[in-house]
Amino acid sequence: MRTGRAVLRVIVLHGAHGGPDTNWFPWLHAALNAKGIEVLRPRFPTPQGQSLDAWLDTYDLAVKPLPLAPTILVGHSLGAALALRLVERAVEPFGGLFLAAGFIGALGLPDYDTINRSFFAGSFDWAGIRQRKGSACRCWAGDSDPYVPLSRSQEVADRLKSPLDIVPGGGHLNSEAGFNAFPQLRDAIVAERNRARK
Repeated sequence: MRTGRAVLRVIVLHGAHGGPDTNWFPWLHAALNAKGIEVLRPRFPTPQGQSLDAWLDTYDLAVKPLPLAPTILVGHSLGAALALRLVERAVEPFGGLFLAAGFIGALGLPDYDTINRSFFAGSFDWAGIRQRKGSACRCWAGDSDPYVPLSRSQEVADRLKSPLDIVPGGGHLNSEAGFNAFPQLRDAIVAERNRARK
Protein backbone atom coordinates (compact mmCIF):
# COMPACT_ATOMS: atom_id res chain seq x y z
CA MET A 1 0.00 0.00 0.00
CA ARG A 2 1.21 3.47 -0.81
CA THR A 3 2.16 5.78 2.04
CA GLY A 4 1.23 9.42 2.45
CA ARG A 5 -1.98 11.07 1.35
CA ALA A 6 -3.46 9.15 -1.53
CA VAL A 7 -4.78 10.90 -4.61
CA LEU A 8 -7.51 8.29 -4.67
CA ARG A 9 -8.42 5.27 -2.54
CA VAL A 10 -10.54 2.37 -3.74
CA ILE A 11 -12.14 0.02 -1.20
CA VAL A 12 -13.31 -3.33 -2.55
CA LEU A 13 -16.20 -4.94 -0.67
CA HIS A 14 -16.71 -8.68 -1.23
CA GLY A 15 -19.97 -10.57 -0.79
CA ALA A 16 -21.42 -13.36 1.35
CA HIS A 17 -19.45 -16.63 1.35
CA GLY A 18 -16.69 -14.62 -0.37
CA GLY A 19 -13.39 -13.03 0.47
CA PRO A 20 -10.95 -10.33 -0.65
CA ASP A 21 -8.72 -12.78 -2.54
CA THR A 22 -11.46 -14.19 -4.79
CA ASN A 23 -12.90 -13.27 -8.19
CA TRP A 24 -11.37 -10.21 -9.89
CA PHE A 25 -10.48 -8.42 -6.66
CA PRO A 26 -6.72 -9.22 -6.65
CA TRP A 27 -6.51 -8.39 -10.37
CA LEU A 28 -8.22 -5.02 -9.80
CA HIS A 29 -5.95 -4.29 -6.85
CA ALA A 30 -2.82 -4.88 -8.95
CA ALA A 31 -4.20 -3.02 -11.98
CA LEU A 32 -5.08 0.06 -9.93
CA ASN A 33 -1.84 0.02 -7.93
CA ALA A 34 -0.03 0.12 -11.28
CA LYS A 35 -1.89 3.38 -11.95
CA GLY A 36 -0.89 4.86 -8.58
CA ILE A 37 -4.26 4.26 -6.95
CA GLU A 38 -4.39 2.93 -3.40
CA VAL A 39 -6.60 -0.15 -2.86
CA LEU A 40 -7.96 -1.69 0.31
CA ARG A 41 -9.68 -5.10 0.42
CA PRO A 42 -11.08 -5.78 3.90
CA ARG A 43 -12.07 -9.32 4.88
CA PHE A 44 -15.59 -9.49 6.31
CA PRO A 45 -16.84 -12.36 8.51
CA THR A 46 -18.88 -14.77 6.38
CA PRO A 47 -20.81 -16.99 6.62
CA GLN A 48 -20.13 -17.37 10.36
CA GLY A 49 -20.55 -14.11 12.24
CA GLN A 50 -22.00 -12.32 9.23
CA SER A 51 -24.22 -9.34 9.98
CA LEU A 52 -24.46 -5.75 8.86
CA ASP A 53 -23.11 -4.53 12.22
CA ALA A 54 -20.15 -6.92 12.07
CA TRP A 55 -19.32 -5.80 8.53
CA LEU A 56 -19.61 -2.12 9.40
CA ASP A 57 -17.31 -2.67 12.40
CA THR A 58 -14.78 -4.49 10.20
CA TYR A 59 -14.88 -1.67 7.66
CA ASP A 60 -14.37 0.97 10.35
CA LEU A 61 -11.42 -0.88 11.88
CA ALA A 62 -9.77 -1.12 8.45
CA VAL A 63 -10.42 2.45 7.32
CA LYS A 64 -10.34 4.73 10.37
CA PRO A 65 -6.55 4.53 10.93
CA LEU A 66 -5.87 5.62 7.33
CA PRO A 67 -5.22 9.22 6.27
CA LEU A 68 -8.14 10.96 4.64
CA ALA A 69 -8.40 10.46 0.89
CA PRO A 70 -11.11 10.68 -1.75
CA THR A 71 -12.64 7.20 -1.72
CA ILE A 72 -14.48 5.11 -4.29
CA LEU A 73 -16.44 2.13 -3.00
CA VAL A 74 -16.56 -1.00 -5.15
CA GLY A 75 -19.14 -3.54 -4.04
CA HIS A 76 -19.76 -7.03 -5.45
CA SER A 77 -22.99 -8.93 -4.69
CA LEU A 78 -23.79 -8.39 -0.98
CA GLY A 79 -20.83 -6.00 -0.92
CA ALA A 80 -23.01 -3.69 -3.01
CA ALA A 81 -25.57 -3.59 -0.20
CA LEU A 82 -22.79 -2.84 2.29
CA ALA A 83 -21.60 -0.03 0.02
CA LEU A 84 -25.11 1.43 -0.02
CA ARG A 85 -25.26 1.30 3.79
CA LEU A 86 -21.84 2.99 4.02
CA VAL A 87 -22.93 5.82 1.73
CA GLU A 88 -26.23 6.07 3.61
CA ARG A 89 -24.52 6.70 6.97
CA ALA A 90 -21.77 8.97 5.58
CA VAL A 91 -21.56 12.64 6.52
CA GLU A 92 -19.40 13.66 3.56
CA PRO A 93 -19.91 12.35 0.01
CA PHE A 94 -17.77 9.51 -1.29
CA GLY A 95 -15.72 9.95 -4.45
CA GLY A 96 -17.76 7.36 -6.28
CA LEU A 97 -19.80 4.18 -6.10
CA PHE A 98 -19.34 1.21 -8.44
CA LEU A 99 -21.50 -1.88 -7.96
CA ALA A 100 -21.30 -5.30 -9.58
CA ALA A 101 -24.12 -7.88 -9.39
CA GLY A 102 -25.84 -5.72 -6.81
CA PHE A 103 -29.22 -6.42 -5.23
CA ILE A 104 -31.38 -5.57 -2.25
CA GLY A 105 -33.66 -7.96 -0.35
CA ALA A 106 -34.01 -11.72 -0.26
CA LEU A 107 -33.14 -13.77 -3.34
CA GLY A 108 -34.94 -17.00 -2.48
CA LEU A 109 -31.59 -18.67 -1.73
CA PRO A 110 -31.62 -20.29 1.75
CA ASP A 111 -27.81 -20.36 2.05
CA TYR A 112 -27.73 -16.59 1.60
CA ASP A 113 -31.05 -15.06 2.62
CA THR A 114 -30.71 -15.89 6.33
CA ILE A 115 -27.20 -14.46 6.75
CA ASN A 116 -28.01 -11.48 4.50
CA ARG A 117 -31.20 -10.48 6.30
CA SER A 118 -29.73 -7.78 8.58
CA PHE A 119 -28.44 -5.83 5.57
CA PHE A 120 -32.03 -5.29 4.42
CA ALA A 121 -33.82 -5.06 7.78
CA GLY A 122 -34.51 -1.34 7.34
CA SER A 123 -35.43 0.61 4.24
CA PHE A 124 -32.72 2.49 2.37
CA ASP A 125 -32.49 6.29 2.34
CA TRP A 126 -32.19 6.47 -1.44
CA ALA A 127 -32.33 10.27 -1.59
CA GLY A 128 -29.48 10.50 0.90
CA ILE A 129 -27.50 7.80 -0.91
CA ARG A 130 -27.88 9.62 -4.23
CA GLN A 131 -26.72 12.82 -2.56
CA ARG A 132 -23.57 11.25 -1.03
CA LYS A 133 -22.59 8.56 -3.57
CA GLY A 134 -20.17 10.88 -5.35
CA SER A 135 -20.00 12.10 -8.91
CA ALA A 136 -19.07 8.72 -10.38
CA CYS A 137 -21.63 5.94 -10.14
CA ARG A 138 -22.07 2.88 -12.37
CA CYS A 139 -23.55 -0.57 -11.99
CA TRP A 140 -22.75 -3.81 -13.81
CA ALA A 141 -24.64 -7.08 -14.04
CA GLY A 142 -24.27 -10.31 -16.00
CA ASP A 143 -27.14 -11.30 -18.26
CA SER A 144 -26.87 -14.90 -17.02
CA ASP A 145 -26.52 -14.47 -13.25
CA PRO A 146 -27.66 -17.69 -11.50
CA TYR A 147 -28.08 -15.92 -8.16
CA VAL A 148 -29.25 -12.37 -8.82
CA PRO A 149 -31.94 -11.81 -11.48
CA LEU A 150 -31.07 -8.97 -13.85
CA SER A 151 -34.21 -7.13 -12.73
CA ARG A 152 -32.81 -6.94 -9.19
CA SER A 153 -29.59 -5.26 -10.32
CA GLN A 154 -31.66 -2.97 -12.54
CA GLU A 155 -33.70 -1.95 -9.50
CA VAL A 156 -30.56 -0.83 -7.66
CA ALA A 157 -29.33 1.11 -10.70
CA ASP A 158 -32.72 2.76 -11.13
CA ARG A 159 -32.86 3.84 -7.50
CA LEU A 160 -29.36 5.30 -7.83
CA LYS A 161 -30.31 6.93 -11.16
CA SER A 162 -27.20 5.26 -12.52
CA PRO A 163 -26.57 3.38 -15.77
CA LEU A 164 -26.53 -0.42 -15.65
CA ASP A 165 -23.96 -2.01 -17.94
CA ILE A 166 -24.98 -5.56 -18.86
CA VAL A 167 -22.11 -8.01 -19.37
CA PRO A 168 -23.02 -10.75 -21.88
CA GLY A 169 -22.36 -14.18 -20.40
CA GLY A 170 -21.00 -12.56 -17.23
CA GLY A 171 -22.92 -14.74 -14.81
CA HIS A 172 -22.50 -13.42 -11.27
CA LEU A 173 -19.41 -11.50 -12.41
CA ASN A 174 -17.27 -13.91 -10.42
CA SER A 175 -14.62 -16.58 -10.91
CA GLU A 176 -17.30 -19.24 -11.18
CA ALA A 177 -18.30 -17.55 -14.45
CA GLY A 178 -14.65 -17.19 -15.53
CA PHE A 179 -14.73 -13.52 -14.58
CA ASN A 180 -11.25 -13.06 -13.08
CA ALA A 181 -10.53 -9.60 -14.53
CA PHE A 182 -12.77 -6.54 -14.83
CA PRO A 183 -11.23 -4.06 -17.29
CA GLN A 184 -14.47 -2.06 -17.58
CA LEU A 185 -14.39 -1.31 -13.86
CA ARG A 186 -10.68 -0.49 -13.87
CA ASP A 187 -11.19 1.90 -16.77
CA ALA A 188 -14.14 3.61 -15.05
CA ILE A 189 -12.10 4.17 -11.88
CA VAL A 190 -9.08 5.49 -13.79
CA ALA A 191 -11.34 7.79 -15.83
CA GLU A 192 -12.82 9.21 -12.64
CA ARG A 193 -9.35 9.74 -11.16
CA ASN A 194 -8.28 11.58 -14.31
CA ARG A 195 -11.46 13.68 -14.32
CA ALA A 196 -10.95 14.65 -10.67
CA ARG A 197 -7.37 15.76 -11.40
CA LYS A 198 -8.51 18.37 -13.94
